[in-house]
Amino acid sequence: MNTLFGSNLKYDLKASLVVFLVALPLCLGIAIASGAPPMSGLIAGIVGGIVVGALSGSHVSVSGPAAGLTVIVLDSISSMGTFPLFLATLVIAGLFQLALGISKAGVIGYYFPHAVIKGMLTAIGLILILKQIPHALGYDVDLMGDEAFLQTDNHNTFSEIWYAIQYSSIGAIPIVLVAMGILILFERPKIKNHKIFGVVPGALWAVLSGILINLLYGIWKPEWQLGGDHLVNIPVLDNLSQIGDLLTFPDFSMIGESNFWIVAATIAIIGSLETLLSIDAADKLDPQKRTTPPSKELVAQGIGNSISGLIGGLPITAVIVRSSANVASGAKTKMSAVLHGVLLMILVLSIPSILNLIPLSCLAAVLFLVGYKLAKPSIFKSIYKNGWDQFIPFIVTVVAILFTDLLVGIGIGMVFGLFFVVKTNFVRSVTLTEMNGNYLLKLQKDVSFLNKALLMKNIAQIPSGSKVIINAQKAQFIDHDIQEVLNDFIASCPDKNISITVEGFKYKIHENI
Repeated sequence: MNTLFGSNLKYDLKASLVVFLVALPLCLGIAIASGAPPMSGLIAGIVGGIVVGALSGSHVSVSGPAAGLTVIVLDSISSMGTFPLFLATLVIAGLFQLALGISKAGVIGYYFPHAVIKGMLTAIGLILILKQIPHALGYDVDLMGDEAFLQTDNHNTFSEIWYAIQYSSIGAIPIVLVAMGILILFERPKIKNHKIFGVVPGALWAVLSGILINLLYGIWKPEWQLGGDHLVNIPVLDNLSQIGDLLTFPDFSMIGESNFWIVAATIAIIGSLETLLSIDAADKLDPQKRTTPPSKELVAQGIGNSISGLIGGLPITAVIVRSSANVASGAKTKMSAVLHGVLLMILVLSIPSILNLIPLSCLAAVLFLVGYKLAKPSIFKSIYKNGWDQFIPFIVTVVAILFTDLLVGIGIGMVFGLFFVVKTNFVRSVTLTEMNGNYLLKLQKDVSFLNKALLMKNIAQIPSGSKVIINAQKAQFIDHDIQEVLNDFIASCPDKNISITVEGFKYKIHENI
């Protein structure tokens, strides 16, 4: 209890403010892009923060509506016919996830290659930077939260930037430049750790500066003032008694239809995969290198999704953009995720008219910084130094995600990652070392017929008159084809004056040994 509410609280509260500012436009943008009511994204953000944050075993990940599910949600709402019918499938999807967690299916999260996860993080960082350039220039046709290469406005990531340059809103540029300056200033240790200035995160100062500058435009430069789509747009209530009007409840009338269960299973499986990917990535960002129990996370996500579906929210997953913002802002415990959900609930209901003054261009500055920390040049250099077997899957994952979307890109990266894992294990299964004419032929791990060509190549390098030790202490299984190659080699040794010693075999491989 002291850990959550004692010395760590000041760090978690500051981080929750930043995550709140990042989550606010993303929740709205993802909902609209999904063809759902804007409030459904905010509900998902609130449930993801408070419910999933409280139940999760992760210390730094943050959950909410996921951009990776946008197309699936859009198609599912169309397929089901109404949003309440879709909500019913989400309730069942949450129960599916709960069952997956209880059955310990989360262990699949341990099988994602490190290079692919690092590639995913870097790609998300680059996408954040590229996707925020139009918003920074005041071209807000595409919604915040759209991470796919092919956008909902029929542009792609790069054509959107070109249009933004041509049709920019001049008033957005000073706002983003001032916000960036404040954010960079607050990255300096003297400011960040200052007793007074360090109390409030730089992101909040950046947002306040954006609001102030835009209000000043109205006085001195009305033609520069931003409004409409250039600002956050939260539904405003006349009074709190209207809260019930913002909620939508599920309709289970199609529960007997096969399509109902297909949609529910699809949401559960894809949402679970995105969650497992995100918590693995978040753990790698965690300075304390704590590990999240994956099955426990699926249980938390399942409960969260069922609750979200019951009150009109979108599907929830762990999301890397908010998680990385959380880590970068100094979060120490999962309390920051819970507090960000509390802030969403309280502030969206109490001061929506003030939040609607926030220019998207200053929020773009906040996301620029998050993106840079995920994709800074030093990351490319460090992965490159690890060798081609790490760098190629890493760079393929980055490029694939940039030009498709998160899940497709991860799939492509996994193919390359697994190829290099298999290749590495293949090469290391049979090794040959030489010292002063003495050779050591080691069979490592399991040796199958796939290693036959490599074994024969190594044997061909052994010259006549050598002393050879064949060691199989670490080999749990040796294929019959491998035994035949070894038998033929041993049989030929007397003719080549080769001395053979066999170690570690569980059975006799040649009658002369």
